[in-house]
Amino acid sequence: MHRNNIIIGTRGSELALWQANYIKNKLWDQGISSELKIIKTQGDKVQELSFDKMEGKGFFTKELEEALLQKNIDMAVHSHKDLPTTIPVGLCVAAVSEREDPSEIILIRKEAFDEKMLWNLKFGARVGTSSARRKSQLRAFRNDIQIHDLRGNIATRIQKLKSGLYDAIMMASAGITRLQLNLDEFEIEKLSPKHFVPAPAQGVLALEIREDDHQLKELLQKINNSEVALKSGIERKVLHLFEGGCQLPLGVYCEKEIDEEDQEFFSVWVSKAASSSKAPLYAYFESNEAPHLAENIVQHLNQIKPHSVFITRNIHKQQLLYQSLDAQGFEVNGKSLIHFNPIPIKEIQATEWIFFSSKHAVEYFFKQKPELQQQKYGVISKSTADALRKFGKRADFIGQSTDTKIVGKQFVARVGKASVLFPIAKGSLRSIQNQFIKKEQVYNLPVYETIENLYTETNPAQIYVFTSPSNVDAFFKTNTLHEGSKVVALGGATEATLKKYGVRKCILPLSFDDIGLLQAIYKIAI
Repeated sequence: MHRNNIIIGTRGSELALWQANYIKNKLWDQGISSELKIIKTQGDKVQELSFDKMEGKGFFTKELEEALLQKNIDMAVHSHKDLPTTIPVGLCVAAVSEREDPSEIILIRKEAFDEKMLWNLKFGARVGTSSARRKSQLRAFRNDIQIHDLRGNIATRIQKLKSGLYDAIMMASAGITRLQLNLDEFEIEKLSPKHFVPAPAQGVLALEIREDDHQLKELLQKINNSEVALKSGIERKVLHLFEGGCQLPLGVYCEKEIDEEDQEFFSVWVSKAASSSKAPLYAYFESNEAPHLAENIVQHLNQIKPHSVFITRNIHKQQLLYQSLDAQGFEVNGKSLIHFNPIPIKEIQATEWIFFSSKHAVEYFFKQKPELQQQKYGVISKSTADALRKFGKRADFIGQSTDTKIVGKQFVARVGKASVLFPIAKGSLRSIQNQFIKKEQVYNLPVYETIENLYTETNPAQIYVFTSPSNVDAFFKTNTLHEGSKVVALGGATEATLKKYGVRKCILPLSFDDIGLLQAIYKIAI
């Protein structure tokens, strides 16, 4: 099949032109010639309003679609995340590109850099973004920061950061990567899409054509990425079912993964808020099949209803965990059923690594101001890495599982023959240490002891979250679970302790941090 001189419609920004030229070159590789036609959209013309204050949808696509329908162009290249999920009659998305990194990044001015704070961003920083989704998640993680609207193309936004109007700005990593910009004057913090959930189809290009242009549709299959189309299709279907656009604070991210039996399955992370000023709920889903996955996700999210939650941890109203549950109408009570006493450090063995299996170990180790060499640091989880950051240290290894055996094996593989110091609680289970074959590599240093508090329950909860084996023991000394209560166990050791008290059914979070706990709670809060 032969066809030449395809007219590609595009916006005129530097990034849009890069994207259009990228597709033009892809077509040329297939022996198909094309040319670009620049069309200005509403999103380009209106710069003074944030997206959540603009009327309608398709701020960056409507004029391109009109040009398609009027046959002024043959194809439009869009950032897929900008394309409304309801496409005008007579048009279709014929192909999608491979996916660039979907992560969000924060560009930080040097003077606003603070490595002791989350994302290395100083307290009270002025952050620029006009995305309702980003605003919602930013406030949930860091409610101390000031969020101000930021519009314009990438170069304009970066110039505003350079001029000092903002301490930091948030952008999609894909655009920065594609333009290969020199950002040496800024600190760059990349956020995992599994924690700070991106827009549906972020990092993907959509090729939109007239539905009756069967010849072009067939040609475009040569550059279509079918797997990206499947995954981004799930993300956008969730958006469509919520009838959302740029104004909806919704993040959806899908990956295809392989389980231990080499079976493929889909993992989907979702963040959804009522508005840009409300903290989002965080949810995680798995499925072996793509059909109806989006419908099942939306059905579950719509079925979530407020529950009373008790967590064996002292809760502060500024925490992400509280903010999210409170925004969904949950009643949240938290109380640690244990307390800690420090154990004075007498001598520290010189080692190449130091590993922390809890944030308490971090606290009781560093508060004693030990004299250290240039060691590397390993931690059990992201929340422990956050605790380590407060003492000006960065983790060189962060566990990615709530199964301590898996984390232990990964850590052993990382350190090789190196020696490791483990600041621990007195009587610790030492799950990570037990994965070492050569025990002479391991040096245990008790830095605190756990003391149980007696707890008399006054308000029964519908969901109980147990954060450690010691908290389980303290709870069941004076309490029993009420019939119908649902249980979340933070880690395998906590689950095993619950089984000693007859609790046979509980859910384990994917991670030890607030995101993991929220995903687990929202999974059973229906």
